[in-house]
Amino acid sequence: MNLVFRMIKVLLAALFGRRRDLMDESVLTFRVWPNDLDVNLHMNNGRYLTIMDLGRMDLMIRCGLARPIIRNRWMPVLGGASVRFRRSLKPFERFRLHTRVLGWDAKWVYMEHRIESMDGRVAAHATVRGLFKSRAGTVEPAEILRLLGRDVESPPMTRPFPLPAPMTEEI
Repeated sequence: MNLVFRMIKVLLAALFGRRRDLMDESVLTFRVWPNDLDVNLHMNNGRYLTIMDLGRMDLMIRCGLARPIIRNRWMPVLGGASVRFRRSLKPFERFRLHTRVLGWDAKWVYMEHRIESMDGRVAAHATVRGLFKSRAGTVEPAEILRLLGRDVESPPMTRPFPLPAPMTEEI
């Protein structure tokens, strides 16, 4: 149930909070609650991805995409995620989620998520690629930028969608 409360908190803060540019970083603070835990008593790896959804929602709303999304009935969709887990988050530990846009191509928007404990140590790092779907199909990033009043090229991305290194040992 706390996911609903977290979503409402993020939604209200984004709607009534400070506006951001598309290329600004969103920073949200959360706490690990008992229903975020797995059998090892640390935050479940699936919960990290759910929390990252909230970071994307915050950034989309704060940069002015809420109205176009609703008006055009667009659906944000992830096409892939590469996550590296660095350290565990323990019960009741506070942490920050940093979300930012890395760039885009003709179809995808690439974003980075970084979950850090309050002392700045990285717990998880993810690169995701997403897009918006409309009834007519995929919405090109150029159209989204046009609606935001931006006519800019994507920042250079040396490796736009990094994948985990190949496994070298058997499990």
